[in-house]
Amino acid sequence: MITENKTILKDAVVKGDEPVMIIRNVYKSFENNHVLVDFNLDLYKGENVVVLGKSGSGKSVLIKCIVGLLKPDKGTIEVFGKNIPELNEAELDQVIARVGFLFQSNALYDSMTVRENLEFPLRRHWIKVTQEEVNTMVMNALEDVGLEHTVDMMPIELSGGMRKRIALARTLILKPDIILYDEPTTGLDPITGKEIIKLMVDIQKKYNTSSLIISHDMNCVRMASDRIVILLDGKCYANGTYAELKKNEDPKVKQFFE
Repeated sequence: MITENKTILKDAVVKGDEPVMIIRNVYKSFENNHVLVDFNLDLYKGENVVVLGKSGSGKSVLIKCIVGLLKPDKGTIEVFGKNIPELNEAELDQVIARVGFLFQSNALYDSMTVRENLEFPLRRHWIKVTQEEVNTMVMNALEDVGLEHTVDMMPIELSGGMRKRIALARTLILKPDIILYDEPTTGLDPITGKEIIKLMVDIQKKYNTSSLIISHDMNCVRMASDRIVILLDGKCYANGTYAELKKNEDPKVKQFFE
């Protein structure tokens, strides 16, 4: 049951027994702009949750708070039982090492080969592995996205869809428990966008990852989500499956599905 102006917290577990992320009573303002207002969300193991909202609704602010780039004014953001706003830099790095982030812009380094781009997270987190193990991890990640042949290519030699896949491979190389997707299909043609969405779902099934997906692409919302949270007026305005929300008669919910 979806009701107006109420946060509908998850009563039944969809995938796992325990949430890997618990967001409670989060507020974030920039002077008089109240972006997040008593926002609540649970993310369970193996679950894909899409956060759906209009441009400027606070979706990107939410992700930045989750990864510690912004600090909420109030509230808790627990990831694997650790409250992100309370962590020091070293503690935050330990938690974030288990969280993959697919940037909207892909954020590949143009001066690095595909191999070097994929190796970068291993160097950044000082993962103790041999070069042989690194090579195996790189090729396994590329195999997951179907682009093993690009290992020694430069990003400029790749199509937009291929760059998105390489960015996803880089996200996968540390085998994250949670993946944050920021508008994963932006800038892609519809066919390529659907291929990326299918890949996201395949990865969820293969690795039982939990994903928080920021998107306004209704194909992505429909195909990738186990559950949808509508972010409106800074709150979790509505929460349900695609089928549940599509049938909802609340005009503020209905506008997203027309």
